[in-house]
Amino acid sequence: MNISPLHDSETIRQQRNLTPSQKRNVYSTKEGVIVNNFVKENEITLSNAKDTYIIGENITMPKQLYTDNQIVDKKLVPLSAIALGVMSSVALLSAFVSHSSKIATNLAKEKWLPAVTRNVQLSNETYQVIYQMVQNPNRKTFTAGAGVLALSAMAFMGKTFFDGFKDVWVKRKEANIQKNLQENLIQVETQSFSGKMQIIRSMLSKYTNIFEKYLKNDNEKANPEFGKNHFSHVSFTSSNKEKPSSFIGNILLGAGTFAGIIGLGYLSLKNLNKGKTYLQKYMNDTKKGIEQLVKTSTNETKDIDKNNLEHLFMSIDADEDFIRKQINSLSWGTNEEKENLIKKIVEKIKTSTTKVNPNIGGDGTPKPAFNSFVDDYRTFFYNWLLDTSNPQFKQLFLGITGITAASYGGKLTGDAIKEVQVKKINAQTELELQQRLVSTELRNFKSKKDAAIFPLIKEFYNQVDSGKRTKEELKTMAENILSEIKNGPPFVYS
Repeated sequence: MNISPLHDSETIRQQRNLTPSQKRNVYSTKEGVIVNNFVKENEITLSNAKDTYIIGENITMPKQLYTDNQIVDKKLVPLSAIALGVMSSVALLSAFVSHSSKIATNLAKEKWLPAVTRNVQLSNETYQVIYQMVQNPNRKTFTAGAGVLALSAMAFMGKTFFDGFKDVWVKRKEANIQKNLQENLIQVETQSFSGKMQIIRSMLSKYTNIFEKYLKNDNEKANPEFGKNHFSHVSFTSSNKEKPSSFIGNILLGAGTFAGIIGLGYLSLKNLNKGKTYLQKYMNDTKKGIEQLVKTSTNETKDIDKNNLEHLFMSIDADEDFIRKQINSLSWGTNEEKENLIKKIVEKIKTSTTKVNPNIGGDGTPKPAFNSFVDDYRTFFYNWLLDTSNPQFKQLFLGITGITAASYGGKLTGDAIKEVQVKKINAQTELELQQRLVSTELRNFKSKKDAAIFPLIKEFYNQVDSGKRTKEELKTMAENILSEIKNGPPFVYS
């Protein structure tokens, strides 16, 4: 017989820090006790079975016994759906590529996306050192590279040691915290255990008095009102019943939501219209500024005015007619010069993209370009080894490396202290939670005990009312009920 007491919250609390072998031993002990006391029973005959097991008349099976919730076997449908879904995605992607190629073929050149240089960023100092040794192999790069690699190994080993030291220190503190927690939980477990035992003793006392009343003589009948009062407060279902939803409330909520959507939509459109008004005002003011600039432009300010006009036209996305009208109104330049300026501005406005700065993204050639932006304390060691005659490189290395080491050490210490404090607070919270759960655990125990005993008590009342039982038979039933109260489930593990 496989009996698992894992549902018992006291047992769960006790098992939390046991090793697997200790847990197996505890389970074996409990299973042995249960089997020896409740499975290996004395011989029960048919004549005394009803009294021993408190067997009533016509006890129906629970309706859940006949509920058959079948599992629908979809077999390979999910696998087929996944396979078809993946292949459909591939087909859609290939169609997208084909369509993109078709669009690119017929697209005007000024609308094409620019070519992008493939930038390789050497942000790791180790990678940068290797790159320097490969790209420019000489004594300095080899010496500096070897020094950086040696420093990296030393830093790694030092970090490993101090990380391990921190873990060991935290684990030792955690062991002390767990020891203190277990010491404090003894009182909590004692309260839970003693509370359950007191519940059992209270129930034994209560029902002993009840049974003695009914067993005074064979002719005394049960008081129906007493039975009703006894069971009126008992409920074996959850008290948190779901409140019926309000139909009118749902209608009002829906109407309010709909009205809110309409109102917010109207407000959004109103804000957009305001934005268009502000934008139109900006464009009109900019056009006036362009017209004023055209009137005041002279040969002396021609070069500056060209640049300003170009930016102003682009800022309002001016149409070609307005551009042509304003440029032709300039008092300087030949017709050819004005036409070239118009063509340049119109082309810039129509062009969808622009080239990136070559100092950042390369010249647009689709080939690898290498950049190095390193944020690493080893960089300063590398620079010092390249030029040991520069004392400032040395000071930079010592200062920044010292700050880096101190920062890491401080962070490591802070993390260790934080972990220990968090574990202390968590242990205290666990203790407080378990203390609060004692009353919940006792109510749970009492509720389950009542659920097991009340049907037997009810059957005892029925037998008393029927008058078919002798005093000795009723006494046997009462004794078995008391035995069930003391020894039956839920069990108290000591």
